[in-house]
Formats: sequence, structure tokens, C-alpha cells
Amino acid sequence: MKQKKIPLRSCVITRERLPKQELLRVVRNPEGEVEIDLTGKKNGRGAYIKKDLDVVTKAKKTRALARCLEVEISDSIYEEIENLIKNEN
Repeated sequence: MKQKKIPLRSCVITRERLPKQELLRVVRNPEGEVEIDLTGKKNGRGAYIKKDLDVVTKAKKTRALARCLEVEISDSIYEEIENLIKNEN
């Protein structure tokens, strides 16, 4: 039987290629609003970030996620990401 291919995506902070289950998708929708995409299917420009609190801290400090999505990201989004990661562990 043929093995199913596991989709890999790159974290915009660490540049690691990981399975989608280990990453969190952040989306800028066509209206310019930033939101967390738990389904992985929301419309808009998406960026993946590793589910790690150290990576979230680095993203906030370097503003790499904001550059990737080409929009300012509020602290509330980073807090929401941190809470999701904490609740998952």
C-alpha cells in the first residue's frame, strides 16, 4: 500500500520545515485584519509559526511575522498565540 505524503510547511521565524500539525497558521484576510487560523483554510495571506513559546517571543522581538504578512500585528494576537500553545501542552 502506498504511504500518504505528509505536507510540510516552513516556519517564518526558524525556517524549519515541519508537518502542518506542529505549526500554527496566522492569516491576514483581504480586509487587512490578522487572525489565527486553526482550520488552515481561511482566505488570505498566511504564515506558519512553530508552536513554541520561544519562537513566539522571537517573532515579537524581530517583527518577522509582521514583515511576512505585510501588516502591523498587535500584542493581543501574540498573547492569543501564546495562550493557544500553553493550552495545547
